[in-house]
Amino acid sequence: MHATLSRRQWLNWLGTSAALAAAGCAVGPAVPASVVTAFAPSGRLRACINLGNPILARKDPASGHVLGVSVDLATALAEQLGVGLELVVVDAAAKSVDIVKSGQADIGFFAIDPLRSDGIRFSAPYLQIEGAYLVRQNSALTDNDQVDRPGTRVMVGRGSAYDLFLTRELKVAQLLRAPTSPAVVEHFIAQNADVATGVKQQLEADAARLGGLRLLPGRFMVIEQAMGMQANRGEAAQQVLKDFVERVKASGFVAQALKRHGIHGAIVAPAVR
Repeated sequence: MHATLSRRQWLNWLGTSAALAAAGCAVGPAVPASVVTAFAPSGRLRACINLGNPILARKDPASGHVLGVSVDLATALAEQLGVGLELVVVDAAAKSVDIVKSGQADIGFFAIDPLRSDGIRFSAPYLQIEGAYLVRQNSALTDNDQVDRPGTRVMVGRGSAYDLFLTRELKVAQLLRAPTSPAVVEHFIAQNADVATGVKQQLEADAARLGGLRLLPGRFMVIEQAMGMQANRGEAAQQVLKDFVERVKASGFVAQALKRHGIHGAIVAPAVR
């Protein structure tokens, strides 16, 4: 799905003076033309937006517009570069990685993982998000440390940060894979798995909606969300992206975006020194 946004449309969607102020804080110094071309060779900044993580983006059911923290960040970066914005919308993190690596989009929003670093260069994180486990109410599991046991079947979104992490960390539990992260709980129920994994807020919403489910206390991992671009776009463009992320954290832009979109449970990542 592709959607082209103008700055006017974006400001209309946000509809608050706070968003205008935040956008002003996010825009940094002028970028040399050669770096703008490295970012946006098509003349527009093509930003891949993953709807598989509700912390970052969602589709508004009333308008059909894609909204969220990642859309706000992409819009602010396009404004700094002085180019239009085109959204490339996908439903899974793995698709987003492939699209940016292949050059079908110029930037993306990713959970940092070593397996994704081949062909992509990341900024420092701008958000930290908790990953959690979900079980049935009558499950004998009461603690995260009890999950990695023989016979435990764990459902995870294919290619997600949780999939990559648990593939390395789980020694004896069996991983099952749903096609996308939002589909994890559906497949967890359909396949009678023992545990579902994902963004804590998504699992909480699924538990409240479906009933008979509960989250294990705490978290099993913290996911660092960063912006990324193709490695071959050049060091100058990579540095602009890194500086942009540090500026939007320091200016309060990311914190205001979280508040504006009603996101709870994610925190702004600390500054990189």
